[in-house]
Formats: sequence, C-alpha cells, structure tokens
Amino acid sequence: MSVSKEEVIKIAKLAKLKFSDEGISKLQKEMNRILEYIDTLNEIPELDKVEPLYSVNSSENVFRKDEPKQSISKEEALKNAPDKTENFFRVPKVIDK
Repeated sequence: MSVSKEEVIKIAKLAKLKFSDEGISKLQKEMNRILEYIDTLNEIPELDKVEPLYSVNSSENVFRKDEPKQSISKEEALKNAPDKTENFFRVPKVIDK
C-alpha cells in the first residue's frame, strides 16, 4: 500500500496544513516509509502464545519499612534562608495577577 500525492494533499487539507510541492513530495515519501515499516511488522508470525513483557528486569519492588524519623525544625530549615518572614520563606513575586 502506498500513499499518492493526491491523498497527501487531501490529508494536509483535512489537517488544515499547507505545504509546498517539495514539502508534499517529502511528506509522501515519509508516509510511504511508515506504511512499509507497518507492512514489515505485519509479516511477524502470530504472537498469541507469547506472554507479554511487563518489565525488562526480573526483580520485584523492594520496599523499606515505613518508620517515622525526626525531621528538621522550622528554625533549622529557615536559618540559611536569604529572606524569611516569621515561620515562612519569602520569595519574589513571579506572577503579575
């Protein structure tokens, strides 16, 4: 199966795209290459008996225990802040409205 120049023009028109004559012929070649690749994929024998591959690794998730840990205090978090107000970081305004 191949795409004709007229079909490329029709597809471009439906997509509301405009191409030069050179662009249309380039697009036609690319579309035909894609269709050729799909044809090669269709030549693959039936794969019904092949199990799907869910992961390339055979390892499973390794989870650690969820243990509570002491966090840093507000004072420690704010001690190196260039600008702060009470218990908060102060940052420059980035949105006008």
